[in-house]
This record gives sequence, structure tokens and C-alpha cells, in this order.
Amino acid sequence: MCLESYHLIGLIAGASSNLLFFSRSVGADDVSIKIKYCGVCYADVVWTKNLHGDSMYPVVPGHEIVGVVTTTGPNAGGFKVGDHVGVGTFVNSCMECQHCNDLREIFCPKSAYTFNSIDSDGTVTKGGYSSYIVVHQRFCYKIPDGYPLDKAAPLLCAGITVYSPMMRHKMNQPGKSLGVIGLGGLGHMAVKFGKAFGLKVTVFSTSESKKEEALNILKADKFVLSSDKQQMMSLTQSLDFIVDTASGDHPFDPYMDLLKVEGVLILVGFPSEIKLSPRSLNLGARSIAGSITGGTKETQEMLHFCAANKVYPEIEVISISYVNEALQRLIDRDVKYRFVIDVGNSLN
Repeated sequence: MCLESYHLIGLIAGASSNLLFFSRSVGADDVSIKIKYCGVCYADVVWTKNLHGDSMYPVVPGHEIVGVVTTTGPNAGGFKVGDHVGVGTFVNSCMECQHCNDLREIFCPKSAYTFNSIDSDGTVTKGGYSSYIVVHQRFCYKIPDGYPLDKAAPLLCAGITVYSPMMRHKMNQPGKSLGVIGLGGLGHMAVKFGKAFGLKVTVFSTSESKKEEALNILKADKFVLSSDKQQMMSLTQSLDFIVDTASGDHPFDPYMDLLKVEGVLILVGFPSEIKLSPRSLNLGARSIAGSITGGTKETQEMLHFCAANKVYPEIEVISISYVNEALQRLIDRDVKYRFVIDVGNSLN
């Protein structure tokens, strides 16, 4: 990690239980939340290391936040003290544009991300590697009764990032076939949603070591080593959908050939480029589309779906003092499948 972020996380780990100074004051429409858990996302690596060149130090990462309501503004009538709630990747928007009216706030040009962004009061947003957070009630989600709070955290980014495009492209049709490229935080959630939707799920990975995990832990129907041309060719025109979670550079044509006529590949990763032959699209009337995350309405719907269908992320719970090691392990792809910081017991 860069020096600035190392000192910041060290400060948080050794701070007192009251870190309210990291958040803005509670406004009329706001909810104040005592953070219990926070998932660790690759975005935390990006902005602590200033990989995009726009980090505003000190950076307080974390946008998979779960906690308990401690204070509500007079207009935040949908919440009460003691509610179990979550906060995802963004905490504000203009609330007036067409995207906001459609409850797809993530596309609002004035949306504010949960950390390293500018909030409504002009301050830089601070994320979940802290004791408390204050957000507008619109961007606060109720965690269904009985759903484990530590497992709820990854749903607020990894979960909704794959759930949103899967629903948008009607990937919830039982009996259809789904391919999932990559088996990290996002990929394992795509597998879990696919199984919950009643799909036949095939996992593609560059690592043979993922086979047992895919089949025995995540209950995928098939595993394919993507470097094996024979295995790949055996699935030609067999899949209705593919969710591509890989951020490393990889070829697209071999996967497009696996789609049936009018099949759809959804890209949620960020490779440096997308290169494919027009043949891959035109000859089968196939589509490739991108996606990031979801709006407020579908995020709340996803939380209820996970509770009703017992969809639980696979997590490794860690202390805040371990976060530097966790970020390095995330870079090294050494996590199954999401780190979750136990903020309540290691920071508060």
C-alpha cells in the first residue's frame, strides 16, 4: 500500500471507539449508522494506492457496509434506532434527473460514491473502515431479519454488481444455461445467483485448482479450464448467458462462440481492452454489454431475494488490524471469496 493509506489504516486501527469526526453531521433526511462489518473490495486497493490518480488523502476505504442505526433525522421515517441496515457503493445523487427518478441513481452524473467522492456538504466521503457513517436515508438499505450481518456486507457491492445485470437481461429463467468467467468475489456470487434462479451453471477458470471449489462448494454444474481448447469447443453454442467477472486481459471470441443464437455476455470486470471479431456477434445475433452496480430499488430487492432464498456469500472474517495483509492477499487473489472486516469487535 502507499504510505498515506498505510498511516491512515494504522490510525483507524488504533483509534478510540468514537470516530464520528469522519462523518458529516446528521441532517433531516439522514441516518447515522454504527458500523458492525465492512467488506473488502478491490476498489479499496485502487483508491488507497491511487491507481486512478484521483485519490483524495486521507482515504477511508470501504463500501460494503453493514451496521445498526443509532440516530435518524426527522424526515428519515423509514428507519428507527436499532434497525440493521447496509450502505453500498454510493451515498448521494441529485435526486432529480431521469436516472434518479427511475431509481437507477448510480447513473446520475452527480452521484457521490461512498468514499473518495464529494458529498452534498462539500466534504470528501469516508467509507466503512471506521466506526460510524452518516448517509441520506435513500441510500440506506434494510437488512432482512435473520440474515447474518457479516454475510450481508459483500452483497452491497459484489452481490448487486452481478445481480443487477442478471435481472436486467432476464437471467432468472429456470432451466437456462449460464457461464461464469472467473471465481472471485463477483464470480462466486454470480454462481450463487445462477443456482438460486434455477440455471445450469458452468464455471470457467484459468486455474484447475478452482474445480473442486466450483463443483463441491458453490455447487456449479460444470467446470471448464478455459485454457483447454477441447473443453471449450465441447460447449460451442450451448450457453444462453455469460457473466464475465475477469478484470485481467483475456480473449473474448472463444467465449462468444459458446453462446447460443441471441446469447448475451455481460462484462462486469475491467480488462484494459475488449477485442473480438465482428463474426462473434453478427453470425449468432449475439450481444455483449457492460454493467457496474445497481440502483436503490434493485439493491433492496436483492437483499430480500438473498434472505428468502438463503443466498449467502462465502467470507473470511478479519480484524481491522489485518486489513493491510488482506488487501495484499486480494491483489494476490488469495481469498475465498470475500474478506469482511469485523469492525464492531476490532475497532469500536
